Amino acid sequence: MDLYLPIAEMSVNAPLLIALGAAVGFISGLFGIGGGFLMTPVLVFMGIPPAVAVASLSNHVAASSFSSVTAYSRRRMVDFRMGGVLAAGGVVGAILGVEAFRLLRLLGQADLVVAVSYLLFLGVIGALMLWESLGAILRSRRGEAAPPRRDRRPILLYALPWKMRFPKSRLYISVVPPILLGLFVGVLSAIMGVGGGFILVPAMVYLLRMPANVVVGTSLFQIVITAGLTSVLQAGRNQTVDIVLATLLLIGGVLGAQLGAKASARFRAEELRALLALIVLLVGLRMGLGLFIQPDDPFVLVAGVG
Repeated sequence: MDLYLPIAEMSVNAPLLIALGAAVGFISGLFGIGGGFLMTPVLVFMGIPPAVAVASLSNHVAASSFSSVTAYSRRRMVDFRMGGVLAAGGVVGAILGVEAFRLLRLLGQADLVVAVSYLLFLGVIGALMLWESLGAILRSRRGEAAPPRRDRRPILLYALPWKMRFPKSRLYISVVPPILLGLFVGVLSAIMGVGGGFILVPAMVYLLRMPANVVVGTSLFQIVITAGLTSVLQAGRNQTVDIVLATLLLIGGVLGAQLGAKASARFRAEELRALLALIVLLVGLRMGLGLFIQPDDPFVLVAGVG
């Protein structure tokens, strides 16, 4: 059954989009990420304009993350105070990112920036994560002990002002690093149509040194707020949110996220990180490859944006 997307100005197979939404929602709940980094390239490959894909996916990311947060909160694996601080920075970042995205569209460079951002961020982060996780898997199979983890936290966490206690994460640190981290993720959310979990989760573990058992749920809580605001701003400022597309993805995403959150307990941490790293790396390289492939029709007429 095909449905017409009024903003994207094309018809799509509705059951296929629902299934894709469920698959990405499952990945979202499994890894504690928004899933937009995977769905955006899929929609672009289907012919949906990148600007519409990025803006419409914010709804899917927020809904899938909210569904997963409910599952993690029932298991008491969410630090809501830390998530609120991260979200405070994310709100500012989302506002700045949406305005930057609007300017890029006016300049006709939005599609290029989206592709380059995917290549750089996903390529570098995916390669680093894959290297670290494969090392952990090989050490485990050889029976070698993991290298001792340095428990010394970065000095900036304690040297900067405005410290706050986070009892759930057993931290007493400055709020400046979490706010800046949230701000950066908020900008990425607006420009790339992602939740930012592929950056947020490693940063929370290795920079903020949060306990692993609350990282995923807290990341998803921050994504709910940031992605939800991004969706509203994109609809109001850029008019690029296709409600039909967003609804189809949302239906599948909510169900898939619940299943992913339940399945996460069946995998070892290093195996999950390796799989996530491989997905991130492949998606980044595939999006970047499009920069070097000549399109079938290099000259197209596009409507002006105001």
